[in-house]
This record gives sequence, structure tokens and C-alpha cells, in this order.
Amino acid sequence: MVHLPVLRRSAAGAVGALLHDEWAAAFPDPAPTPAGTRRARIWDIAPNLHCSVIGTCLSTGELRQFFVKLGDADARTASDHLLHGRAVQLAGQRGTTGKLLHKTLDRRHDTAVRRFAKAGTAGEVRRLWLQSFEQGDIPGAYWAVLTHPATDVVLAQEVFGEVHMLSHMVGSSNRLDIARLRRAEQGLAERDDTISRQQARLKRAAEERDALLRRLETLEGLAARARRERSMAPLPAPFPAEDADTLRRKLNDEKAHAGVLAARLAEAEEALRSAGHCIAALEAREKTLQAELAAFEAELADDGACGRGCGEDANPGDLAGRRLLYVGGRPGLIGALRTVTARRGGTMLAHDGGIEDSTALLPGLISQADIAFFPVDCVSHAAAGRIKTLCRQAGKPFIPLRSASIATFIAAIAAPPIEVEVP
Repeated sequence: MVHLPVLRRSAAGAVGALLHDEWAAAFPDPAPTPAGTRRARIWDIAPNLHCSVIGTCLSTGELRQFFVKLGDADARTASDHLLHGRAVQLAGQRGTTGKLLHKTLDRRHDTAVRRFAKAGTAGEVRRLWLQSFEQGDIPGAYWAVLTHPATDVVLAQEVFGEVHMLSHMVGSSNRLDIARLRRAEQGLAERDDTISRQQARLKRAAEERDALLRRLETLEGLAARARRERSMAPLPAPFPAEDADTLRRKLNDEKAHAGVLAARLAEAEEALRSAGHCIAALEAREKTLQAELAAFEAELADDGACGRGCGEDANPGDLAGRRLLYVGGRPGLIGALRTVTARRGGTMLAHDGGIEDSTALLPGLISQADIAFFPVDCVSHAAAGRIKTLCRQAGKPFIPLRSASIATFIAAIAAPPIEVEVP
């Protein structure tokens, strides 16, 4: 028999259990806990849930600072995974460290805890949870629900399941963008190494050129002095004729060598400029990918993922009833895109770009939509041109997306409200 994670009841009677259906039927929950009953402590929560609490409700930076304050010797150098495991172990202890961990979570999510404290029944707690979930304020609400004295088995199962499945959606949708970001960073490092080698070659070439110029100046000075001495004295020049010819040949050879070096220097400078353009493009791509990842992480409002406290600072865009048309993309992601749009108060219309849906439907869909989106990597060139033409004719804005990923779509609608100049 497979059992779901189980929450223990606190000493004060707080209900926080996730039970298997058979166990829940055999041991029904008591009536809702009266207002004023003590909230559950973190050690009252079953160990099965400690991992999700630590990973969702504390960022890696906050967790590291917690262990620094505890005086752990390797708190500043240990890996994020190692610190996470230590915190999960501490969560089940009633001692000083467990109490400090509980106080840290309470201080971190004080606003959410105080807001949920006004609820007296499981139904009121669920209503506050759904509001927080729609607004993306998941970490604080998750902590407040699991420790609330009125939380029952059904609500605990529901909240845990939503957080669990949301983490799956982030992981499955984010892999491609993370891989692209890593490849971009690797390419940037290789470009930096190439530039360093080119700069070293340029420096050596410049030093050789300066040495040749100095030698040329010396030779030209000697030749000028020899000419002056020959013109002033009737006697034979101080240098025999063959020595002057030798100097001229050397001078011509050095000039030719200097020309070759100048050509090599020009080639190196052109290569350096080309490398600079490539680096600028890579940096722009990396910035775009990071912005998309940040927007996607803000969708989860997971402080542990972004490390910048985005759970409180995130401000997802309010679509305010707007209708979005999405043309092309991956069929398997359309449902997730609809969910993201609905959470922001909008409605999404979809068209596959002419694969199965007729392109004759596009004019009508564009007339219904307030704005059109299409991923340039997952829609035909003809469909993209058709969308632009129809949008210009209808006076509707459109946004070409870099890719068909969920992160790119979220980044495009993240800044409220959507304001795009009509093409």
C-alpha cells in the first residue's frame, strides 16, 4: 500500500495531516479548530513535508544566512543541496535549532501568517490560499496554511498537491531554456578566451612594429648623416659606396616587413571587432534568457529559485480581461499557456498556424483579440507574414516571441499592463 505524506497534530490540537484515503475514512478529522488555538510548529509537520516547506518557503540565500548565524563552519562554502538537507533534518527537531528555524520562517512570512490568522475555518483558509495562489504569493501562503490550526486533511492534500505539480511544470518547461543559457555562457567564455589570445597577438605585433620603426629611424638618421658628410667634404664619403647600397637594401627590407606587419595588424583588429560583435550578441541573448527565466521563476514565486526575494516583489501583469491570440507553438504547451493567461485575468485564443487549423480563421480570431503573439521558431514564415498583415489592417498590436517556450510567453506578458505600439 502506498501512503501519502502524513502531518502530525500539534499538542494544541492543530490539524495538519495528509492521510491516505483509506486512513482518512477510518479516522475522520475533528470539527474545525476554534479560533485562537496555537498554530502548528515546524516539528509538528511530518518529515515527509519538510523538504517541500524548506524548498518553497526559504530561498537559498536566506537558508545560507540562517546556518551562518548558527555558526556552522562551512555555511558559506557548502552547496545549496547540502544546506537544504541539513535544514530538512533540523525541521523535525524540537530543540533550539528547530525553534530558530520556525522563527525564521515566521519572520520571513509574517505578512501572510497574520493575514491567514483572521481565518477561523478550513473554508476561509482555502479561500485565502486560492487568492494567494492566483496572485503568485505561494511561499508565504504555503507556510501559513500548513501551520494554521484550522487546516484539515482535505485542504492540506489540496495545497501540497498544487505546490508539488507546479514544481513539475517549472522543471519540465524550463530545461530547454536552461540548456540554452548554459550554451550561451559557454560560448561567451570561449569568446573571452579568443579575445585574450588576439589581444596578446596584437600586443606582440605592436611591439614588433615599434621596434621596426625605431630601427628605421636609426637607419634613416645614419643615411642622412652620410649624405650630409659627402656633400660637405670633397674627399670620399666616410662610408664606401657598397655600404650605402647595403643600408638602402636593409631599409627597403625593413619597410617591406613593416608593411606585412601592418597588414597583419589590420587583420587582427578586424577579427577583434568581429569577436566584439559576437560577444555583444551573446550577451544580449544571455540577458534575454535570464529575463525569461526570472519571469518564469516569478510565476512560481519561489524565493529559493530566484534568490532575490521575488516571492514578495513579483508583480505579474494584470491582463484585465484582455483577449490574447497565440498562433503556432507547441500543441502540448497550449494548455499551460491558457492557465497562465487565465491567472492574470485574460483569455487566450489559439491557432496552430495552418497545420490543422485553416488560415481562413485568422482574420476572425484577430478581430476578436486585443493582441497577437507568435513564436518565430515554431510557426511558418507564411503564417507569420499573414499575422503581421492582418494585425496592421485591423490596427491590432502583435509581438513576435523568441521561442515557443512558456518562459518566453510569461516574460512577454509579465510587465503590467501590456502596452505595444500598433505596427
